[in-house]
Amino acid sequence: MLSPKITWIGLGHMGAPMATNLLKGGFDVAVYNRSAEKIRPLAEAGARTFTSIEDVVPNSNVIFTMLSDDTAVTAVYNDLMKSDISKKLFINMSTISPELTKRLSDEIQAKGGNYLDAPVSGSVKPATDGTLIILVGGREIDYEAATMFFEKLGKFSLYLGEAGLGAKAKLAINYYMSVVVEGLAETVLFAEKNGIDRETMMFIVNESACGSAMSKMKTPGIIQDSYPAAFPLKHMDKDIRLAQNEGLNTETSAAMAKIFGEAMKAELGDNDLMAVIKAVKSRF
Repeated sequence: MLSPKITWIGLGHMGAPMATNLLKGGFDVAVYNRSAEKIRPLAEAGARTFTSIEDVVPNSNVIFTMLSDDTAVTAVYNDLMKSDISKKLFINMSTISPELTKRLSDEIQAKGGNYLDAPVSGSVKPATDGTLIILVGGREIDYEAATMFFEKLGKFSLYLGEAGLGAKAKLAINYYMSVVVEGLAETVLFAEKNGIDRETMMFIVNESACGSAMSKMKTPGIIQDSYPAAFPLKHMDKDIRLAQNEGLNTETSAAMAKIFGEAMKAELGDNDLMAVIKAVKSRF
């Protein structure tokens, strides 16, 4: 690969710290975001900036995207592919449907570009610390070219095979996370109903064989009943439905879809996914 000229598109909860880590890693990084105010901190950290998406492809040879959903990703790639994308490497780190990621791969390769689907396991703190797990699908030669970037973003990356497998692995791990978080919510509320306060119950959970990095991370929010978003609940609701579209049709997955759907109706979508406890509480 030529000396990489990177553009990062999408500076939300995850994208901003990830782009920052590439800057800290010594890479030439430009940023683009529809909301201009999110660009300023990256510009102050040394990133070049684009105010028009039409400027991205001609001035980059590696384009990262970290966006919210299929709709946002489709809109951005429709704009990007209006330019000559030959020999450009696109690395999509958004969590989207396997169907869309495979279609993007096919369309980009047909126009002479290269594409990796590389969603991540981890939330804001791992993104900030550079300790994400990166799940990669696409051509192995493109994966090998991208490892120098992934080393700055995560504690490791896994090459899984063809485009789409990264997305499928991400849906699987996020589904597991939904079950863990909802189960933790039920545990805490059941204990609370029976006279055991949240702080005590979380101490028991964390010191038991069931304790995990996840339970410890969620403990302060559960005790304070406050859920600032590390991983917004609306994204988990989306990912459960995407997993169901890929064939996850168990009774547990139906229950997860229902309770996270109820949380969305209760306008908890912009809170952390642990805010599902508020929807679960209506059942106690």
